Amino acid sequence: MKTLPLILLLSLVFSCNSSAQKKDKATQKTKEFKVSKTDAEWKAKLTAEQYHVLRQAGTERAFSSPLNDNHEVGTYVCAACKTPLYKSEHKFDSGTGWPSFDRVIEGNVAFSTDKKLGYMRNEEHCATCGGHLGHVFDDGPRKTTGKRHCINGAALEFVPSNK
Repeated sequence: MKTLPLILLLSLVFSCNSSAQKKDKATQKTKEFKVSKTDAEWKAKLTAEQYHVLRQAGTERAFSSPLNDNHEVGTYVCAACKTPLYKSEHKFDSGTGWPSFDRVIEGNVAFSTDKKLGYMRNEEHCATCGGHLGHVFDDGPRKTTGKRHCINGAALEFVPSNK
């Protein structure tokens, strides 16, 4: 009589490990980007903080980036591959401690879903090299797009406009 519950328990455990739940190798392929480097090449090219943010999807400490308070006219580019990502005219002070923009330069930013914190967030990547930039939220300026692209300053470099 004691063996019946044991058999049922074991069959339940093994049935939860079906082939449908195993990851398919074809779906694990990573997206190919125009700019692609080895891990060692990225480490040699980027600072430790840039590597942590861009290649390991890290987050810099709030209010640590000088770009958060930058008010010059120009373009924010990817620190890894120099792709133009955001225009200064779309930057605003969100009070969050990270550079924030209400829109991207179309075609240069890619989006995915991030579930690392236990809930879904819209993650932003450089469309050219795949570097992690930050996340987009729906609490931006209502007079424009309503979006807040909350971006790590370490993922960006600023290129001033020629006046």
